[in-house]
Amino acid sequence: MPAKERFKTKYPGVYYINSTIGQTGEPERVYYIVYRRAGKLIEEKAGRQHQDDMTPARAAGMRTERMQGEQPSNKERRAAKKAAEEAEASRWTIDKLWETYKAQRPDLRGFVTDGNRYLKHIKPILGDKEPSTLSPFDLDRLRLTLLKKRAPATVRNVLELFRRIANFGVEKRLCSPLLFKVEMPRVNNLKTEDLSPTELAQLLRAIDQDKDIQAANLMKMALFTGMRRGELFKLRWEDADFERGFFRLRSPKGGNDQVIPMNDGAREVLGHHPRGDSPYVFPGRSGGRRVDIKKAVNRIKKAAGLPKEFRPLHGLRHVYASMLASSGQVDLYTLQKLLTHKSAAMVQRYAHLRDDALRRAANLAGALFRQVAQE
Repeated sequence: MPAKERFKTKYPGVYYINSTIGQTGEPERVYYIVYRRAGKLIEEKAGRQHQDDMTPARAAGMRTERMQGEQPSNKERRAAKKAAEEAEASRWTIDKLWETYKAQRPDLRGFVTDGNRYLKHIKPILGDKEPSTLSPFDLDRLRLTLLKKRAPATVRNVLELFRRIANFGVEKRLCSPLLFKVEMPRVNNLKTEDLSPTELAQLLRAIDQDKDIQAANLMKMALFTGMRRGELFKLRWEDADFERGFFRLRSPKGGNDQVIPMNDGAREVLGHHPRGDSPYVFPGRSGGRRVDIKKAVNRIKKAAGLPKEFRPLHGLRHVYASMLASSGQVDLYTLQKLLTHKSAAMVQRYAHLRDDALRRAANLAGALFRQVAQE
């Protein structure tokens, strides 16, 4: 293809060629500049007449700046852009580590929750930073910002997720490790919720009077079995072995599947529970797995006049555990297995209830002996 004819302008080293605008076909000029820098002849495009609003005078100004080294040449600009892109590609920011972490851990439990925590709390403050460039101040900023609006347990979960992402990058040799230890807020997870006999009676009445059979029976199951909310949401009919009297719990709190006994209370609840086409005992929309029931259980809680701080489902798990512990007939090891805790530490909160029951039994023995001695 023959070279297009060049036309000089009144400015030295500035010329143009005739061209057209792509979409409309209208004629326009494309300006070029020729100059020497460091003894090397450089010829490059300055810009198009309409698209870049280029004029001979502007082109001449660009030529002067580049001859004097005030502006890089087009080749230098392209090289700098490529170098910047390569540098950016080699930067393992928290954002990039998170995306890689997700891609390599597709079966990660709590994926949706972690994703929400990342997008809402970590990304806006730390997403574009590399772990090695962070300082304790950066994490303090995140921690203190969260503590203004979030519970310490939530803040701890966010910081733990951040630490997990950073450790993943180090493990895969994608980035340098943090130069400091992530400080976690103190969390008191030993809160034990309980109901008095009167409150429990009020709750059971409110459950029986509520029209939502799914919410009512789900609350009864939480009370009779001590199952977690997520375990109840995941419970399928095939997981209820009525013949042998066991429930199969699917990956309770991220662990292996476990089995717990089916007591008479739970058996009676499920015996009268509606069974549709869904495989789930307490299905959500369209028969799929349920993800929430907060509105219904809070309505029942309010109707029962329970304390505001009482959590309708997790609180009933505590009531279940407290009643067993205070009976004096269940040891803490057995309680741990019923609650599917991985360690005994989480059931130590109920130890005093069991001790109280044993103390009452011991006092009863003392009274009986005294009675015999007096006869």
